[in-house]
Amino acid sequence: MYKVMLVDDDYPVLEFLSETIPWNEYGLELQGCYENGAIALEQAEKAMPDILITDIGMPRMNGLELIAKLKEQKASLRVAILSCHNEFHYAQQAVKLNVQDYVLKDTLDPKDLEKLLQQFKASLDQDERVQTHQHQLQHIVDRNKELLKEKFIRRTLQQPIMDAGDWLAEAKSFQLSLEGMECLPILGLIDEYRTAKQRFVSDDILRFAVDNIIGEVSSRDGSPAVHFAYGTKESFFLFPYQPSLKINPYDAAVERMKQIQAALNKYLKISMSFIIGERCRNPEEIKGTLNGLLASGLQRFYMDEGSIVKKQSLKHGDIDLFSWYDQASTELRELMLEKQTGPIVSTVRHWMAFLKEHSFEPEKVKDWVLKLLLDLKLKLQSLQYFRSTYAVDVLHKEILEIDSLFELEHWLVEHLQSVIALAGEIGERGKRTEVVEACHYVSLHLDKRISLEEVADHLFLNSSYFSRLFKKETGETFIEYVTRMKMNRAKELLDQTNHPVGKICEMLGYDNQSYFIKIFKASVGVTPLEYRGQKTSL
Repeated sequence: MYKVMLVDDDYPVLEFLSETIPWNEYGLELQGCYENGAIALEQAEKAMPDILITDIGMPRMNGLELIAKLKEQKASLRVAILSCHNEFHYAQQAVKLNVQDYVLKDTLDPKDLEKLLQQFKASLDQDERVQTHQHQLQHIVDRNKELLKEKFIRRTLQQPIMDAGDWLAEAKSFQLSLEGMECLPILGLIDEYRTAKQRFVSDDILRFAVDNIIGEVSSRDGSPAVHFAYGTKESFFLFPYQPSLKINPYDAAVERMKQIQAALNKYLKISMSFIIGERCRNPEEIKGTLNGLLASGLQRFYMDEGSIVKKQSLKHGDIDLFSWYDQASTELRELMLEKQTGPIVSTVRHWMAFLKEHSFEPEKVKDWVLKLLLDLKLKLQSLQYFRSTYAVDVLHKEILEIDSLFELEHWLVEHLQSVIALAGEIGERGKRTEVVEACHYVSLHLDKRISLEEVADHLFLNSSYFSRLFKKETGETFIEYVTRMKMNRAKELLDQTNHPVGKICEMLGYDNQSYFIKIFKASVGVTPLEYRGQKTSL
């Protein structure tokens, strides 16, 4: 709805118009009625109207002054003057201020004002359509530009640079001027890409959001950093600088990358890490460094979340990782059989530190973890929380998509904790296979909203039948079970992490923090902060 502001020191007129005109029927919202221009201006600074209907002669600030000040802030403001004055010089000033209409109170008919309001709304609708079309065209232009930039950087990496002059000229068309300059190539990596993609539904939406934020930061005054998307997970930044003994280009580049990190975290809740390459003096050196950054898989895998580091040549461990398999398998199996959720975190963290210490090849690490999980699956088969459809390829696909050790640690902890939680449920009751699978589904989706209809569809069951079956088998409703599992997970997160309550709320699929706190207190008896305080004081 468009907002309308009425301003007149004649209170009966304000009351008459506010009550007579059916604002909502015309898609309008009466924002407020004010007795002079000064008060109206103060309110407009808090919430600018789309339409202004004002008298001229008022105390403190007259209508013409009010129009002029509001037009400075919003040129598209629609204005109608409602006045007792019919002198020519008032009409002249109104024309200069681009006032759409001038209505005399003596001959005022609310129907005439209603027609004027409908005209205002129609013209505002037209402006909105034009702006939407312009935004769509600009988006197409920006999108095409980003695609051209991506093609340019891919061509640089994959094809010979036949003419350095042509390459520099094309780079300049993307605002990358390297004449008399050196350059630092930088690789940007989205941390926990799998989780980020789930939140943004698709690669395209995620990429569009990231490109927009990076574009805004890159356009700010200060040290430039030209961004080139390279797929969705990865981005390149070329950071030109004037060679000088007084300026350390690495420090300047790190500062700009920190600005990008902060903006991505603030607006998208996304973390990005960076690897900074060697100084380059020409296109061939840039090409070689970019390819070297792409090939730095070992360093990338063992980087901490949110890192900004120089490229290093790491050597992978020379001991046999699988010689430690039996020890790790035994420790995890015992924890699973004893259904100990808490020690899982410290045990997984211990083994991740061991892997990092020896810098094993990432693919070997993933194979090792996959073998551990499949072995556990076989040994715990009797608990029935793995269905035959939950096959090797499912686990394998998820692990393959993991890009770093810290992401692997988070994924493995969550996976094992969900399995333990489900095993505990099954150990308490002998459930039918459908209920077992429903519990399994819940344990794997605690970070999302889970509805009874969604799970019933997953099991190919009628929702009413599934609801009755679940209550009969477990003694509680499905919603009660989901809430209990989420609250148990909330307690674990409060115990084992320093995440704020708002973050834990998001991690459990709640979009309303007040509601989450209310549910937690109803379940546990205290608020999340009180619960954490109790644990801290022990």
